[in-house]
Amino acid sequence: MDEVTLSVVGIIVALGLVLYLIMKGVNIFVVAFLCATIVALTGEINLYDALKTHYMKGFVGFMQANYLIFLTGTLLGKMMEVTNGAKAIAQLLVRLFGKDKAIISVPLACGILGYGGVSAFVISFCVFPIALQIFREADLPRRFIPAALTFGCSTFAMVAPGAPQIHNAIPANILGTDLMAGAVVGFISCAAVLVIGCLWLFQIVNSAKKKGEHFVAKSMDVFSTEKENLPNGFVALIPLLVTILIINVKINGQSIVHLESGLLLGSILAFVLMNKYQDNSKLLTNLADSCKNSMGAIANTCAVVGFGTVVQAAKAFPVIVNAVLDIPGPPLVGVAVAMNVIAGICGSASGGLGIATPLIAPVYLAKGISAAVLHRTLTIASSALDSLPHNGYIVTVTNGICNETHKDAYSAIFKLTVVTPAIGTVIAVILFTMFPV
Repeated sequence: MDEVTLSVVGIIVALGLVLYLIMKGVNIFVVAFLCATIVALTGEINLYDALKTHYMKGFVGFMQANYLIFLTGTLLGKMMEVTNGAKAIAQLLVRLFGKDKAIISVPLACGILGYGGVSAFVISFCVFPIALQIFREADLPRRFIPAALTFGCSTFAMVAPGAPQIHNAIPANILGTDLMAGAVVGFISCAAVLVIGCLWLFQIVNSAKKKGEHFVAKSMDVFSTEKENLPNGFVALIPLLVTILIINVKINGQSIVHLESGLLLGSILAFVLMNKYQDNSKLLTNLADSCKNSMGAIANTCAVVGFGTVVQAAKAFPVIVNAVLDIPGPPLVGVAVAMNVIAGICGSASGGLGIATPLIAPVYLAKGISAAVLHRTLTIASSALDSLPHNGYIVTVTNGICNETHKDAYSAIFKLTVVTPAIGTVIAVILFTMFPV
């Protein structure tokens, strides 16, 4: 076996082990170090250099570039949580759609909060109790709650033009674009994902009901019997709308408010507008929790990026990348495939973008692809294969928040968070190829 072949085998074995160990609940840091070691030993990288230099370069680099976005996004989510603003928005949508179509309010509530800048983890914690109530009242199989939550949080809203999310910020920072890059095609593609996903969610749940499945509560489920003291749902939307607007306002083509500043302002606005619905004595505790939670969230992603950086240094990695980039057809096909492969390796859209964007961008910019087109294609494509079973968010929502197993829940998650965004990516590639910006 030659050196390149051995390196390819090592990467494949490491990825397989990542999937297996994460499914078994092994800590992501243990998995990342173990699998990075396998890649190093088979990829002709000195083990000390692999961990000390390559792994830590990826880990620290992602932390430095993105921590303030994670922190301010988590802070906005915390303010929406403690003021009951997130619940108010979710219940507003339930009332608007009515009980028959209330299932759609779950991904829509997640999508609105996500597009407003709230982190996916915080959204899921906030919306899960409402989803549980909706599924019980409509007698829908409980095992589909993770699919409804993850679809709303990690697909159309996360990668839409203008969204104050890390997935928009990474390519913007690297390519020098803004958050609205590729707006027209981006909105069309994300709208297609939303419609297809909602219709598919309806079909999946109704098919299970026809087979005799019903809502079956678990021992840890808690159902609200008292009417909660919630702010007005439209008032709760104001901080999110203001955040979206101010980060996308430009003067002479330049954004006047940084993403982190916009998220911070949204947090302050949520605190002021809905102050009477939260306990002011716990303000410092809430700030501390936001700092702690944001550090945990970004550290998990950094661990995955560190592993991906070691893979990037392996002997076989240039061979794999060149094979992907040489895929025949329109150049954007190679962009989409490469992004999906790297996001799948990382088990993270943001981690994959952090690795793939600086790697792919020079090649395709030289081919004449505009930075705006590249930005939006990479962002949308990152939302497909990132949602494999080892994705930290998928594991947290499925096993931690919803107390479901991958065996019962992941099939629907795969359809809505992998297949549906893949369809959106195809639409984006076709439209950008036909109508380049």
